[in-house]
Order: sequence, then structure tokens, then C-alpha cells
Amino acid sequence: MTDSYLILEKEASHLAQQLFGDDLKKRTSFTNRLLDICTRTQGNDFLLIHNPGGWGTTRLENLLQWERSIVEGVNATIERIGYTSLLMQYFRTGNGWREKIRDIKEQIRFFAVKRKILAAELEFVTRHSNSLRVILLGVSQGAAFSNAALQSSNQLERVYSIEVGMPFLRFNSRRVVTEKTLAVSGNGLVPDAVMEWDIKTILKAFGGTFFRWVKYRLQRKPQEFSHCVNVPGHEYNWEYPEVQRQIEDFLDVNFGTKSNAEVIVS
Repeated sequence: MTDSYLILEKEASHLAQQLFGDDLKKRTSFTNRLLDICTRTQGNDFLLIHNPGGWGTTRLENLLQWERSIVEGVNATIERIGYTSLLMQYFRTGNGWREKIRDIKEQIRFFAVKRKILAAELEFVTRHSNSLRVILLGVSQGAAFSNAALQSSNQLERVYSIEVGMPFLRFNSRRVVTEKTLAVSGNGLVPDAVMEWDIKTILKAFGGTFFRWVKYRLQRKPQEFSHCVNVPGHEYNWEYPEVQRQIEDFLDVNFGTKSNAEVIVS
């Protein structure tokens, strides 16, 4: 290992100890993630961090089609305008009901603890890269988490946030939107019942969730319970013109097309 890597490892380990104290498992996991990001982002213009909706645990290949289309659309747009990027996911909740209960408590407090961990990660990564820009891409509860982390990071100069369908008034009342934040609050086709706090429609949608979940299991095509929720308007497919336009305009205004002189020829 080089001296610079050993120094980086020491700094990452020290930060992990500050955040997690005597929890060796969490310290090791956090340190390894920081080192992995710093290594893999070398030579890239962007780090795109996807914060999944729901419990924040769903891997890219298992996402609902529309959420996956947003991630793929943003990543493809960054590459289309001439930049290189690394796509990673941030999973804020572990498996099991205990972890989910803890996450509910965190959501009520606008992710008071978890947001500081992601914010520390963002500060570390950008400090160890002179030019890397970071985009947080959050969907639904993941959008709220992105905004909370951005606030805790003291508005780092090279960190941006695309927030799609942030739910419920309790989140929106604490949301901070700056020129580096894109808040997508409608798909341009059907009003989002979650965003508009349409209680009657939301309850009706959730009322049928259990039956859809059971139906898929009986068909031997089991789905995650959260994937069986079908709230009208709370779907932001990349193919919807208004969704795509807002995101592409945001990327264009903030970054533009990379000039020919800057494009790295492979």
C-alpha cells in the first residue's frame, strides 16, 4: 500500500470511531465504504448516490420499474452530456422489523442520527477529491433522507440533490431547497395523492395493498409489501415528459455540456 492510501485509511478509521464508538462492525463497514468510494471515484466527474424509497434497502435490480428508470435516466443523462460517473446506492436501513421500527423513529425526527452519517461520508469524500461532484438522488422517503443529509452537510459546495416525490407534510415542512436542489413534486400527468395529502385516496390505496401482496404470493410471484402499494400519482417514470424535462434542465443549468477540451478520450 502507498503512504497516501495508509493516511486515507487512518483518517477514515478515525472518522468511523467518532461516529460509531466501540461498535467494531459498523466502524469497519463505514471505513471500507469510504475507502471503496475514494478508490472507485478516481478519474470520475460525478458520484451519483441513489437513496431508495420505502425502507431504503432495495437494490437497483429489485426496484419498482419507474424508480429504476429514474436512476438509469439520470445516470445516462450525465454520460450523454460528456461526464463520467460512478453510481452507488446508500442503504439506510438493515433487514428485520427492529431495523424498520428504528427507521420509523428516524423518519419522525427527520433522520436526526442517520443523516449525520451520510453527511460525514459526503464531507470526507469531497475533501479527498478536488473536483468530484456528488448528486444525491432520492425517491419518496429516500428524497427526504437526501434533503436531511444535505442540510447536515452544511451545504457542501460540490454536493447536489435531486428529490423525487418527497412524501408527507412533516417532511416538506423541514425541507430546505436551494439552487443545488431539485424538488420534483408531480409527474405532469396525475396529481400525486401523497404530495397533496389526499387522505381518502391514500387510505383507499393502502387498503388494497395487503390483498395485492397475498395475490402475488398465491401466484408464486412474491413481491415486497412496499411494492404492492399503488398510490395514484406517486409514480415518476423517466418516460414521463415533465419528469424528464425537470431533471435534464436541472443538470444542464448546473453543469452544462462538458466541453470537447475537457472530455477524456478513452
